[in-house]
Amino acid sequence: MALRMMPLKRQAASMAVRSMSTGGWMSELPMGPPDALFGLIDAFNKDPAEKKISLGIGAYRDDNNKPHVLPSVRKAEKVVLDNMMNHEYAGIAGVPDFVEKSLEFAYGEASTPLAEGRVAAVQAISGTGALRIGANLFAKFAGAGTPFYLPAPSWGNHTPIFGHAGLEVKQYTYYDPNTCGLDFTGMLDDLMAAPEGSMFLLHACAHNPTGVDPTEEQWREISDVMKKKSHAIFFDCAYQGFASGDAEKDAFAVRHFVEEGHNILLAQSYSKNFGLYGERVGALSAVLVSVPRVWRIAATAATSATSATSATSATTATRSPSPAATTTQITQTTLPNHRV
Repeated sequence: MALRMMPLKRQAASMAVRSMSTGGWMSELPMGPPDALFGLIDAFNKDPAEKKISLGIGAYRDDNNKPHVLPSVRKAEKVVLDNMMNHEYAGIAGVPDFVEKSLEFAYGEASTPLAEGRVAAVQAISGTGALRIGANLFAKFAGAGTPFYLPAPSWGNHTPIFGHAGLEVKQYTYYDPNTCGLDFTGMLDDLMAAPEGSMFLLHACAHNPTGVDPTEEQWREISDVMKKKSHAIFFDCAYQGFASGDAEKDAFAVRHFVEEGHNILLAQSYSKNFGLYGERVGALSAVLVSVPRVWRIAATAATSATSATSATSATTATRSPSPAATTTQITQTTLPNHRV
């Protein structure tokens, strides 16, 4: 068989196209902005000063400024090693023991929704992953461009997380720089002024970055206003136990809202309170109206987790037997008035 040679010009053009299709286009990508926080940490590490303190990131350190691992974490590590646990895939059900204990930690062992099987949960890659899964869930069923309200100010990553999911990020009044405290009146005014059924993010405790939290009485008033307006509530709980030193006390807002009948979303992170920064341990949960909806939301959250590449499993926190139908048979999930 005779071989036909491609003309040199066509050969060069073909090679150029092939180069573009196999990665040459990446040479045109713009450089992303540097991370201000980690830039500060790098500057701190390079600073030769002997008496220096890093205020850039909330992490446990000893007197020599070295990472401090909590004794409870060391004990847990030993238990894991002694039990010779395997490294099999967790599968779509995730790690049920972790999810169940995580929900008990946030909602309390005596939680009525947990006892009734009305809490759906998704294992997530720390709080960031949990937030992104929830953001995808909101954007998918409330619609792209739906307003989503953050406190002013809020954690820097909240804006890109919810913005990249397709929501329109807005702000509500929170911090008063004149008093270095909560502008409670301004906050309530903004909650009332927002359209009925709007979506709000609340910091469960240890507000980031101000550290200013409502009092328990103020939380009660916030709950009343949000119930009156039928607002959808997404709690970000990254510091339970870290804020006051008492995990039960720090869970007040979440538990009160649930007791008052709110159907909340809750993002949990264990980076700060347990010092598990590199493990990326977290969960997303939703308190629902009824048990059947748990299975719908669990399946949908798992889909959202896959699309966000932020979570590895979905499971339900229920002490009752699973329905006969599997989550793969679920074909629809609705958010009527955000009461899923």
